Amino acid sequence: MNRTPGQKVYAHAKLRRLRRDHGLSQVELARRLGISTSYLNQLEHSQRPLTAPVLLRIAEVLGTDPEFFSDSGAGRLTADLRAALADEASGEELPADELAEVVRDHPAVARALVAVHRRYRDAVERAVTLAGPGESTGLPAEPHDEVRDFFYEHHNHIAELDTAAEDDAAALGIVPARAADALEHRLASRHGIRVVATAPPGPAAGDVRRYDPAARLLHLSPWLTDGRRAFQLATQLAVLEHGPLLEHLADAPSLGSPAATALARIGLANYYAGALLMPYTAFHAAAEELRYDVELLQTRFGVGFETVCHRLSTLQRPGLRGVPFSFLRVDRAGNISKRQSATDFHFSRLGGTCPLWTVYEAFSAPGRILTQVAEMPDGKRYFWAATTVTRSGPGHGAPRTTFALALGCELRHAHRLVYSEGVALDDPRAATPIGLGCRICERQDCVQRARPPAGGPLVIDENRRTTVPYPVLRRHEH
Repeated sequence: MNRTPGQKVYAHAKLRRLRRDHGLSQVELARRLGISTSYLNQLEHSQRPLTAPVLLRIAEVLGTDPEFFSDSGAGRLTADLRAALADEASGEELPADELAEVVRDHPAVARALVAVHRRYRDAVERAVTLAGPGESTGLPAEPHDEVRDFFYEHHNHIAELDTAAEDDAAALGIVPARAADALEHRLASRHGIRVVATAPPGPAAGDVRRYDPAARLLHLSPWLTDGRRAFQLATQLAVLEHGPLLEHLADAPSLGSPAATALARIGLANYYAGALLMPYTAFHAAAEELRYDVELLQTRFGVGFETVCHRLSTLQRPGLRGVPFSFLRVDRAGNISKRQSATDFHFSRLGGTCPLWTVYEAFSAPGRILTQVAEMPDGKRYFWAATTVTRSGPGHGAPRTTFALALGCELRHAHRLVYSEGVALDDPRAATPIGLGCRICERQDCVQRARPPAGGPLVIDENRRTTVPYPVLRRHEH
């Protein structure tokens, strides 16, 4: 039995189940083991640990391997249970010691809870994907999903904020790539706020931005680039000068919880910041002139690559529209942490998407911009450009984060992008078939599958091996 020296084994639940499986009373099992009934009762209630002699005697009398009482799987079950009960849908936050007790005392109950949670998340993923953005599924929505749907409903374009930011940029005399000084002067002259490039004291020392209203101090991390510094200044200005507008815009029926409303206000303040640093008319003109070259736009406006990508996905002003982009950010595990869209492209909201999507290939070629013509199961084609970005704190050993970013548009717009040069846009053979994710993708001939396709019973034949991981009976074969 695998355990560290000196580790006590409390396996009362397993012992009690084993006794009942053999149809024995406590008195009868105690007699067979050569121990007192009171001692066995203490063992079954975790008042006494199992000793090596008793373990060996149990194995001999009941024909059970001593490894039966090993806790080698308890750690994994505890982690699974923690993940299940940490879900927002559970509404409870249980301490680690209580979770460990549940696993130890009632392992069957713990496994049942984990299984129920997995079925619940499967149901949520299917319902959300099939319903589509903005449609009700009857299932509890997480605040972040509500906010994403809120921006999706607006096609990622908030006209009131764009107009306000463009007017403010003109009034402040914002110069592209040199906005920080003007913003800092505005905060000081109108609001009496002093900006200090030092981390605030105490537990907030790791904050990028923190405003202290009482002291009229705005703390900014001293490690911010000029572009990120200007963005944080602009975000704070949005909160101070356009609070009522942010409140009005966030007062939407689709935001069904206080948490979602608060997150929406933050998202709207960030939208304003991007619009202030990249005023709509000037940015749209530059994007068209430079054929949506993100790196050139990044240099001209003095902001980061990701900030430019996000701004490009908002250019949907009537009469002055840009390319309708979808924008997303993913990590190495396939989690989508940002998704914005001015199109009807449907992202998988829960978990990973198609591994054949070029955004995941970007991790194998850091810093390079990769392109792809992708075809969805319904036949619609999109053009994608993807690359990686890495952020790190100051000094050796500072935490680093790496994401892949992707910009996509319907194929009919691809000729307007500099990234489409040299790509055979009209050749159907150049398109990569992708899907929304293995769980709900209907493609039956994909060799990259991680799960069976949606629809059709599996073909299970021990005398046959196919190149497709999960062959299914096609409709005409039923």
